[in-house]
Amino acid sequence: MLWEVEALQKISQIHPEIVAKAIKHLWKENPELYKAVVINAYIDEEMNLGKAAELLEMSRLELEQELKEKGVPIRYLSKEDIVAEVEAIRAWLK
Repeated sequence: MLWEVEALQKISQIHPEIVAKAIKHLWKENPELYKAVVINAYIDEEMNLGKAAELLEMSRLELEQELKEKGVPIRYLSKEDIVAEVEAIRAWLK
């Protein structure tokens, strides 16, 4: 399966819209997979909790509670995280 992911990555450099459409379809058909990907991105520090919650259409507190129940450690907010949190809230309120 690794070769397939690598091929998709190469194609995304030439035709990003095709791969984006396929991935959106994958997420729509497999919301639990999407949730796992977002949570893994949070665990790998690729995004903060606010962004993860936004992508999952949850409040930050709801996601934090769910992660705690699963034993996922919650990271403390850095200055950059706080700025991102404010931006996410502003975007969510629009």
